Amino acid sequence: MMNLVWKLRIWKDTRGQDLIEYALMAGFVAVAAGAIMPGVATSISTIFSKVASVMSAAATAGS
Repeated sequence: MMNLVWKLRIWKDTRGQDLIEYALMAGFVAVAAGAIMPGVATSISTIFSKVASVMSAAATAGS
């Protein structure tokens, strides 16, 4: 019974939802800009590579 209560609390928790939505929207805009303007594609690729490396470093530091 207690397990069900925790699942319901987690299901209703939406605190991080806005951040995820903004991140997805920014990613979509970046991909669309890269598709429309090929010169920007290299810059976008560099930015995503830097973000991925920072997130990877943060994940290993947090473990």
